[in-house]
Amino acid sequence: MNNYLLEMRGIGKVYGSTRVLNNINLSVSPGEIHALLGENGAGKSTLMNILFGMDVIHSTGGFEGEVFFDGVKREISKPADAMELGIGMVHQEFMLLPGFTVTENIKLNREITKKNWLNKLFPGRLKSIDRGQMKRDAIKSLEAVGLGIDEWLPVQGLPVGYMQFIEIARELDKTGIKLLVFDEPTAVLTEEEAAGLLKSMQEIANNGIAILFITHRLDEVMTVAHKITILRDGQLVDCLDKENTSVAELARLMVGREVKRVVQSRELTDETPTILSIKNLKVKMPGELVRGIDLEIKEGEILGIGGLGGQGKIGVANGIMGLYPASGEVLLRGEKLPLNNPYNALNSGLAMVSEDRRGVGLLLSSSIAENIILTAMHINKQFVWKIGPLTLRSDRRIREHTQKYISQLDIRCTGMRQAVRSLSGGNQQKVCIARALTLNPSVLFVSEPTRGIDVGAKNIVLQTLIKLNREQGITIIMTSSELAELRSICDRIVIMHKGKKAGILSPDASDVDFGLMMAGEYDQIKNKGAS
Repeated sequence: MNNYLLEMRGIGKVYGSTRVLNNINLSVSPGEIHALLGENGAGKSTLMNILFGMDVIHSTGGFEGEVFFDGVKREISKPADAMELGIGMVHQEFMLLPGFTVTENIKLNREITKKNWLNKLFPGRLKSIDRGQMKRDAIKSLEAVGLGIDEWLPVQGLPVGYMQFIEIARELDKTGIKLLVFDEPTAVLTEEEAAGLLKSMQEIANNGIAILFITHRLDEVMTVAHKITILRDGQLVDCLDKENTSVAELARLMVGREVKRVVQSRELTDETPTILSIKNLKVKMPGELVRGIDLEIKEGEILGIGGLGGQGKIGVANGIMGLYPASGEVLLRGEKLPLNNPYNALNSGLAMVSEDRRGVGLLLSSSIAENIILTAMHINKQFVWKIGPLTLRSDRRIREHTQKYISQLDIRCTGMRQAVRSLSGGNQQKVCIARALTLNPSVLFVSEPTRGIDVGAKNIVLQTLIKLNREQGITIIMTSSELAELRSICDRIVIMHKGKKAGILSPDASDVDFGLMMAGEYDQIKNKGAS
């Protein structure tokens, strides 16, 4: 007879015509640290949304399967139901109120009150906050995570590592907590802070609290996890004991899938000109630090940059484009490119489609036309004409240009004046691409181009990139968490590990080679084999 705290049996989920989870089984015992692994889009978030009874699940037709907690079948229809059972979550994005103190954040919505003289006049009303008891509770929770700070400090201005520990302390302060879900808790932490967090997780588990640990960092999994479940494309790949696996095997299980090339690889030789030369590039992008890479990018190629989350792949483009502090040397056709200046990057013939299309890539309340032409208008002075000292917009040229890209990229909309906010994810991504192309770039950085869009839109985006590369000769550097996507269209693939270039592989290299390189063990194991 098992003694599982949590059992999720035969879990399935369909959004529209897309199946995102298929017959997933997950079991967690009290005091167990259970790692949940998978690339972006593997189904981890959907599975956790089901566990927490999130509205996105129930408003889209519910789910298949059953959830048992403490040996009893449960109907978790809202987050309050999960919290009442003793399930807590430490989110990847901080849920703290900056203007509140550490104690106030820990006790938020669970404030402790006490009676005062006014309460005698108005029974049941006008109680005072019991600051003393709140302070004692906060100190107890902070000590449990090993954070020794003033419990009345304002949260605003604290290091991000401290904020992560405060999030955990808040969950531990809740009465009857039995299971904690950690969603990428070390993504924004330094190595020292991450090590401290892993130690706190082990101490929490030693006190009988189960932990579901969602992460991409496999070395951390091997440090603290007892069991490991791997998802891939909504399917359960395997459930392993830590003692029976390795970092390399976990990486292989995460990425292994059939690769379908959709374009012939371009043959690159020593004679192929170098368009972008990167030397000792370092980028201070939180959670995606680049710690010094050298890279030669050939003119006319599609170069992929891949790797697990938090290893620096996203930082490369953001650093070169000046969105995060960068150092080192970048040469464009032999000419030095000034870093830390987005205007210089754009003015030199570089363009970028950001991974954060809603936060960085788009003006959501503005029209399709405004989004497409705005950057080119400011950088290249396009779509304007002068009358003496006056500079006026050319509405005719804006209209013609926008209609051209709506047609070429098949942007599904009611017209060029439609607000971008109301478009689907796939069509928003096409607007981002149109804005980048309006700059007439020679080099296009595309970061996570298909994140959050459906299969049909993904294919259109990838075909668009191929067409831009093959027909217009644009050199494309594509960063993606989906390795199969990189292998389907890229000529070469750079794998990042711990902020460094782990190596470069051909798209038809084996799953084992990709798994080893993503795990940072490629050279070590290959050298053993050679000896």
